[in-house]
Amino acid sequence: MRSDQMKSGVERIPHRSLFKALGLTDEEIKRPMIGIVNAQNDIIPGHLHLNDIVEAVKAGVRIAGGTPFQFPAIGVCDGIAMGHEGMRYSLISREHIADSVEIMAMAHPFDALVFVPNCDKIVPGMLMAALRLNIPSIFVSGGPMMPGYSNGKKLTVSNAFEAVGAAGANNINEDEINSIEDYSCPGCGSCAGMFTANSMNCMTEVIGLGLPGNGTIPAVNAARIRLAKEAGMKIMELLEKNIRPRDIVTEDSLHNALTADMALGCSTNTVLHLPAIAHSAGIKVNLNDFNKVSKATPHLVKLSPAGPDTLFDLWQAGGLPALMKELDEYGLIKTNCITVTGKTVAENIKGACVKNPEVIRTRDKAYSPDGGLAVLWGNLAPDGAVVKKGAVLPEMMVHSGPARVFNSEEECMEAIMGGRITAGDVIVVRYEGPKGGPGMREMLTPTSAIAGMGLDSTVALITDGRFSGASRGASIGHISPEAAAGGLIGIVEEGDIISIDIPNNKLELLVDEKTIAERKAKFVPLEKPVPNGYLKRYRNMVTSANTGAVFEE
Repeated sequence: MRSDQMKSGVERIPHRSLFKALGLTDEEIKRPMIGIVNAQNDIIPGHLHLNDIVEAVKAGVRIAGGTPFQFPAIGVCDGIAMGHEGMRYSLISREHIADSVEIMAMAHPFDALVFVPNCDKIVPGMLMAALRLNIPSIFVSGGPMMPGYSNGKKLTVSNAFEAVGAAGANNINEDEINSIEDYSCPGCGSCAGMFTANSMNCMTEVIGLGLPGNGTIPAVNAARIRLAKEAGMKIMELLEKNIRPRDIVTEDSLHNALTADMALGCSTNTVLHLPAIAHSAGIKVNLNDFNKVSKATPHLVKLSPAGPDTLFDLWQAGGLPALMKELDEYGLIKTNCITVTGKTVAENIKGACVKNPEVIRTRDKAYSPDGGLAVLWGNLAPDGAVVKKGAVLPEMMVHSGPARVFNSEEECMEAIMGGRITAGDVIVVRYEGPKGGPGMREMLTPTSAIAGMGLDSTVALITDGRFSGASRGASIGHISPEAAAGGLIGIVEEGDIISIDIPNNKLELLVDEKTIAERKAKFVPLEKPVPNGYLKRYRNMVTSANTGAVFEE
C-alpha cells in the first residue's frame, strides 16, 4: 500500500506513535488510509453542508474496511466575490487548490482519495489534482440548491443579479426587490441553474469520476447522503482494482464530456476548465474540439439562466444517465469508457430513461440542432472567443453595432447604471483577461444589469474576461489574445463597428487593415498595478484563456 511509506516497518515507530496520538488503534493504522478532501467553509452556501457529506463518506470508507482522514481545501464563492476586487481571486484559486491537494497527498501518502467539492473553481481544481496525482480517486459533490419560489415564480440566483438592472431602470418596486432577495437562494447547495458549479459537477459525472447522480441529486435530499456513503465504499473497490483517474479520463471520456456540455448548454467556464483538466491528464483539448463537437450535438436541455428549468428538474427527468442514453441513441458518445462504478458508460446507462421529455428533449424537438456553446473566430479573436449561444436571444445571434469601450468592469457598470448604453451598442470590456485583470473576473454584474434593464435583445458585450454560468444574452468572453497580451481588442476605439455572427462563428472588428496597422504600431498595453503576492505571481505565470489559463510549464 502507498501508505506503508508512512506506517510500516521499524523505521516508522515514531510515525505510528503520531497516528496513535490521533486516537487510532493498531487495526485502523493497518487498514488502507483514505484521504478525504473537504472544501467545507461557512461562507459558500454550496459548501455549508459539506461536513455532513464528509461524515457519510467516512462511514462508507469504514464500512468497506478503510481508515478515513479529512483535510481542507479553500474555496471562493463566485456570487459573493462578484463585482469587486474579490473576483480577481476566483479563477486563480483553481491552481492553488490543485497545488494544495498535491502537497497534502504527497506529504501524507494516502492510498486513495475522495474529493468533496461543490462550487465553481473548487471542482476543476480538485480534478486537476486527481489527475496530477493519479492515485485511486472518486468525487462526490455537495449537490445543487433547490430553486426558490416567490408569487408562484421559480427563482435562482440569476434573478437576484438581474434585479440590479431592473431596479436601476425602475422596472421593479421595493417589495419585488425584497422578495427576490429573500427567496432566490432558499438554502445550501450549488446555485440551482446550469451555472459553473453545476456544469462542472455534471462534467465530473459524465467524465466518469463521479457516481451516477453526482451532478443532479439535490443537496438537501437524503439520496445525496446515500451517494456519499456509496462513494466511501466504492473508493475501496477502486483501490483494490487499482483503477486510477488517468484510466478513466481519456480522449474518449473527454469527448463524452464535451458532448454532454453541448447538449446541456453548460457555462462558458467549461471551455476554460476542460482543457486545463485534460492538460493535467497529458491530453490536449483545444477550442476547435469544442466547435467540432458542438456542430454534431443537438441542444437538448435548457436550464436557468437560458430556460425555466433547474438541476432539480433535470434530476427528476432522469438525470445525466438519461441524457447520456439519449445521446447514445444518436451515436454521439463513447460507451466503452470505464468509470468509478467499475463499469463502463454502457453498463451505467443501460436502465436509464427520460422521464420528462420537456426537460430532456429528443433530437427532433431539440432547442437547436447544434450545441449550447460556440467558439467564435475573427480578427478580434484569432485564438478564439466563447459564447453560451443557447442563452442568446434569436434577434442577437447576428448583430453589428458601435463599440463602447471600457478598460475595466467598474467603468462598464458605471456607464450601464448611468443610462449611457443604448440599443445597438457593443460593449467592449478589456484588460480583464488572465494576465490583464489579472485573474479573469466574471462579468455577471454587467450582463445581468443589461438583462434586467431589458437591453439583452439589443446590446452585446464582448470581453477578454469571462462570464458566470448565470450570464445570458450576447455575452462573448475569453477573447484571445487578450488586451494585456497585445490582442486586437486593446486597439478598439469608441464608435468602431463590431460584427457578431454566432451561427457562422465570426467576431470581427470592421476597421480597415491600414488603420489597424497604424494603431498596432502605437499600442502599448495597459498594466494594472497589483499588490505583491499571489496576483502578481499569477500574472507572471498564467497562459491565455484559449489554453485553459493553465500555468506555463
